[in-house]
Amino acid sequence: MTSHLRLSRTPAALAAALLAALLSPGAQASSHREAPFITTVPKVDGTDLYMFSSYESGRAGYVTILANYQPLQDAYGGPNYFQMDPNALYEIHIDNDGDAREDLTFAFRFRNLLSNGGRGTELPIGNEMVPIPLVQSGQVTQPGDPNLNVQQRYGVTLRRGERRDGDALPLRGWNSNQVWFMKPLDNVGTKTLPDYAGYAARHVYSVRVPGCDKPARLFAGQRREAFAVNLGPVFDLVNAPLALITDPSRINAVPNPLDDKNVTTLALEIHKDCLTAGGDPVIGAWTSASLPESRRLVSAPPPGLQTSERVEGRWVQVSRLGMPLVNEVVIGLPDKDRFNASRPRDDAQFGRYVTNPTLPALLEIALGAPGIAPKNLPRTDLTTTFLTGIAGLNRPRHVVPAEMLRLNTGIAPVPFAQQNRLGVVGNLLAGGKDNAGYPNGRRPKDDVVDISLVAMMGGLCMANGNDDRLQLGAACRPAAVPLGDTALKLHDAVDQARVPLLGGFPYLAHPLPGAR
Repeated sequence: MTSHLRLSRTPAALAAALLAALLSPGAQASSHREAPFITTVPKVDGTDLYMFSSYESGRAGYVTILANYQPLQDAYGGPNYFQMDPNALYEIHIDNDGDAREDLTFAFRFRNLLSNGGRGTELPIGNEMVPIPLVQSGQVTQPGDPNLNVQQRYGVTLRRGERRDGDALPLRGWNSNQVWFMKPLDNVGTKTLPDYAGYAARHVYSVRVPGCDKPARLFAGQRREAFAVNLGPVFDLVNAPLALITDPSRINAVPNPLDDKNVTTLALEIHKDCLTAGGDPVIGAWTSASLPESRRLVSAPPPGLQTSERVEGRWVQVSRLGMPLVNEVVIGLPDKDRFNASRPRDDAQFGRYVTNPTLPALLEIALGAPGIAPKNLPRTDLTTTFLTGIAGLNRPRHVVPAEMLRLNTGIAPVPFAQQNRLGVVGNLLAGGKDNAGYPNGRRPKDDVVDISLVAMMGGLCMANGNDDRLQLGAACRPAAVPLGDTALKLHDAVDQARVPLLGGFPYLAHPLPGAR
């Protein structure tokens, strides 16, 4: 596999319109609270998607997929903490033939059950047995610990083809027949969970994926937020001087505001042979969450856990996430909920927001720097990179332009210490050998905010050079990139590479405890 990247000269108009959405200058946070409706149902808010070739020792050939939900969790958020919604459907979709349609769908369903036969843990108070108000009654050290007042379990099914057609077959324990798995208790604190790392490790399962002869790994539970972004200042009209965010020595000038937050992760590690098809090593992925069509509140709910609503009817998608940042800062407010309900095959409907994108102009206004937005409209320098994949890197053999995260599973992973924080763009500039990062999939270390800023403000054109090594041609007229070489220096003053991470599955660090 060569490290030389090639971009198509003739992207379709749809791709041109949609691609700019993926790399907007306002792209300063991943998909946290990005649309009006999703703010009302945070349990089904998809926040980040990571997909990369596993770089843990001994896991060659495996692909890790991490789907994060429930943003901005405070570690002290008790007493109920952050169970997943048992009335929701959480899905990871894989397109392995480039047609913008799901070929594999992994669906997660959760059960949150009160102990003691549904009555909850009770204590003798006088002559009465009275249910306790907490999710635990003592120290917790093992899956299904008797001191847990709420048992959190989940099952995962695989459906091939259309996500609502055909049979959904369960993932089972590799050495057992179990189809329900335990989710660890959120990190309440060190008195309840004195060894959270050891406790969480006992919730990593070896599982059998239907139709796959190689064992996979599965985990669902709370993790430390792995995304770094200068969140508050960015949405305060980019409250940072241009001189700061174009000075490479200041990439870690301010603390990461998300450093004290947790998130809930659905993690799969599956061998690439069980994800690819037809000899094409490239796969695309996106996540979704759906709720029942009918949700009725109960005026006098019976005793139990989450009994205040009754649900029925077909699944209605309310969250969607592939590439980071798209819906949050690109799609106009009237269509944000529509985007969350959409599927990649229908992305043409959002083209108007980026055929003449507003975000470069907004950055000019916010920074008081008129004229810095690239003039090469439509942005054909970016289309192949993020809607069809880059030729020679992560473009499927046959592809329909659509927004999703694409990974070439044939490119070997790079050890964590050698990973370029700016992904493929950084590797190109450094003349290195790391083509295993964003936008070829996404690793936790990849600084997608800085990469997106560089690309949107003309960085790809500057990296292209006079020799047209990326084959961008007329799309990169020199006068069309006002920032020039400065575009390669853009950053948000928060360094993604400083986020604490694990060296192996599930890669995201253990969640912060509610009390130490």
